[in-house]
Amino acid sequence: MSLSELMVDIPAEHENNVFGQFDIFAKKIERTFQVTLIARDGVVKILGEHTAADKAKRVMNQLTELSKRGNTVTEQNVDYAISLVYEDQEEELVEIDKDLICYTLQGKPVKPKTLGQKKYVDAIKNGMITFGLGPAGTGKTYLAMAMAVTAFKNNEVARIILTRPAIEAGEKLGFLPGDLQSKIDPYLRPLYDALYQIMGAESFLKNSERGLIEVAPLAYMRGRTLDNAFIILDEAQNTTPAQMKMFLTRIGFGSKVVITGDSTQKDLPAGSISGLEVAVNVVKNIEDISICSLTSKDVVRHPLVQRIVKAYEEYEKKGVKKRRSR
Repeated sequence: MSLSELMVDIPAEHENNVFGQFDIFAKKIERTFQVTLIARDGVVKILGEHTAADKAKRVMNQLTELSKRGNTVTEQNVDYAISLVYEDQEEELVEIDKDLICYTLQGKPVKPKTLGQKKYVDAIKNGMITFGLGPAGTGKTYLAMAMAVTAFKNNEVARIILTRPAIEAGEKLGFLPGDLQSKIDPYLRPLYDALYQIMGAESFLKNSERGLIEVAPLAYMRGRTLDNAFIILDEAQNTTPAQMKMFLTRIGFGSKVVITGDSTQKDLPAGSISGLEVAVNVVKNIEDISICSLTSKDVVRHPLVQRIVKAYEEYEKKGVKKRRSR
C-alpha cells in the first residue's frame, strides 16, 4: 500500500464553507476515504493511501469550486460529491450547478443539485409532457414549480395551473368546515407553500385573482381545454386510470405539462390501479413525452431522508423476492 501526500488549494475565505461547521464535512471525508486532512495557510494537505487520497482531493476540489460559485456547501453536496467521485463523474457536479432556474423571494438560487434532477429539468425545458417519478425529497414538485414560474414570468405561457387529486393520505378527515375553497385548500397546501416561497404570497394572490394562476383539484379539469398554460399534476399516483386519461386529453396548444408522482406512496383504496402506472406504460413510446425516474440518490432533503428512502427501497425489494419465491 503506497502512502501519498497530496495538496489542495482552498482560499481562506472558502475554508469554513468547505470544511463545514466544526469541520463536520472534513471529518466525513476523512472517515469515508480513511485519510487525514491538515489545513494551513490556504492549503489542505491530504495524507493517506494513494487511491483514497486522490479521491478525497477530487471531492475537496469539487466542494471548493461550488463554494467559489457562491453556494453554501451542504451535507447533501458532500454526500453527492463523494458518490460521484466513486463513479468517476465528479466533473458533472459543477456542470449541474451552472443550470440556474430562478431565485426565490429571499434571493436563494433554485437549481438542480443532482444528475437526475438536471435530466428532469432538461426534459421539462425541451419536451411538451414530462413525467417526474421518484421518492419523496427528490424535488419533483418544487423544480416543476420553479420552471412554471420562470416560464410565466418570461411570457412563455399565459397562466399556471396546478392540480392534484383531493384524496386523504390514509386518514379519514370527515367533513371539513367552510366554503368549497376552504374544504379543498388542505389538499393543495404543498402547492401553495412552494408558490409562496418562489414568487411570494402577494404576487401569487394578485395573479390568482386575475385568473392567471389556478390551484384546483383534479376533478375541476374535466371538460376543459388548457391552452397556452404550464400545467402541473402533483401526486399523480393517486389518480385512477380514467382520471389520468381525462387529464392528458385536456392539454391544448402552447401548453407544457409536468406530471409528478411516487408509486410507493399511493393513497388509493386497496386493490386499485394507479392511473400514473397505466399512463407511463401507455405513453412511454410517444415522441415529445419524457419519463424521468429519480432515485434515492436524488433526494435533496435532510440526509436522513435519503437513508430512510433507501431503507424502504431495500425492504420492498426483499418483500418482492419473498413473494416470488413462494
